[in-house]
Amino acid sequence: MDVDWRAHRRYEIFAGRRVNVVEIGSGPPLLFVHGLAGSWTNWLETICEFARDHRVVALDLPGFGASEVTDEPISIVGYADLLESLCAKLSISSAAVVGNSMGGLVGVELALRHPQRVERLCLVSAAGLSIEKLPLEHLLRALGPLERVISFYGSMVAARSSTLARRARLRKLMLLMVTAHGDRLPAPLAAELVAGAGRPGLLPGLRAMTNYPIRHRLAEIACPTFIVWGERDHMVPVKDAFEFERLITGARKVIYADTGHVPQLERPVCFNDDLRAFLEEEPGERAPVG
Repeated sequence: MDVDWRAHRRYEIFAGRRVNVVEIGSGPPLLFVHGLAGSWTNWLETICEFARDHRVVALDLPGFGASEVTDEPISIVGYADLLESLCAKLSISSAAVVGNSMGGLVGVELALRHPQRVERLCLVSAAGLSIEKLPLEHLLRALGPLERVISFYGSMVAARSSTLARRARLRKLMLLMVTAHGDRLPAPLAAELVAGAGRPGLLPGLRAMTNYPIRHRLAEIACPTFIVWGERDHMVPVKDAFEFERLITGARKVIYADTGHVPQLERPVCFNDDLRAFLEEEPGERAPVG
């Protein structure tokens, strides 16, 4: 699908700050939420597929991509409220919500805080469970004074992402923790993943996730929920997929072999097929996956 993305991108203003929004296609609304250090481009392979018969909306969360950082501290609740406000502004009464990593956690909070907005929920390597047990507070406290330095050097890498991603070995090295086989990703997609480095929301977003336990509320999710994971996810362990499935009533999962933290980019054909089956099934029906 050959797309002039400039025709589908615009800024919406929330709390006086610009939020980069992409909207394309018509049909049932489908909202994509990226993860930590990500952007709307993390969904390129899926947006192009579903824009054929869905109204697809994706955004850069404040502090990431082309969106400005907010004056208020980054929080999971704040991000969920932003999505609710975006739906209201776009006259979307309810949508299927698909979130990767931190975006999955934000999707969970949206489903809990504003359940009328979430018709179905797809959690892709979602954060929120194991991270609550990790001893990250001391690390974040130590990194706090270095936040500007980390952002500066991350921005330098991001600015050279297209050049660095052209070499398969460098792609594999740069994406070692994110993908199972970074060298197999097309260079432009790898460059988009690397380009998220150094954005001002990185450490505040990580801090927000570590301070937001969600486990005890998952049973309150009332919408159909589909869980997608990579067997070789080094960022969020695959055991969390089983735990999400156990804690969310009626949820089910699929786990892709030899796949890392971004199944939508590593296994786009399987992911798109499985997501479509989930979106098209009738209430109470369980479409085959995998």
